[in-house]
Amino acid sequence: MKYYVYFLQSLKNNKYYIGVTDNVKRRLYEHNQGLSKYTRSLRPLELKRVERFKSINEAYAREKFIKNKKSRKIIELIIKSSPDVLAPQEHRDSVG
Repeated sequence: MKYYVYFLQSLKNNKYYIGVTDNVKRRLYEHNQGLSKYTRSLRPLELKRVERFKSINEAYAREKFIKNKKSRKIIELIIKSSPDVLAPQEHRDSVG
């Protein structure tokens, strides 16, 4: 199974949220429906980046690394530094 670290940005106040999932499309839907307590007030949210990992442990380690930086600047550099690890076709196929 593949796991993903996903980056969301609030269209309401531009804050970022980073999470781990095995289904990005479902998680984005849940966030935008208000099913996540933390992001409910941030809606609507836009998917900014997806990174793929072979194990959940790798994905959680990456999420923890980014969150421990507590830096908007670092998050923006990661988002802008390189394209998603998923090709556009793979986005449609594997995150659904």
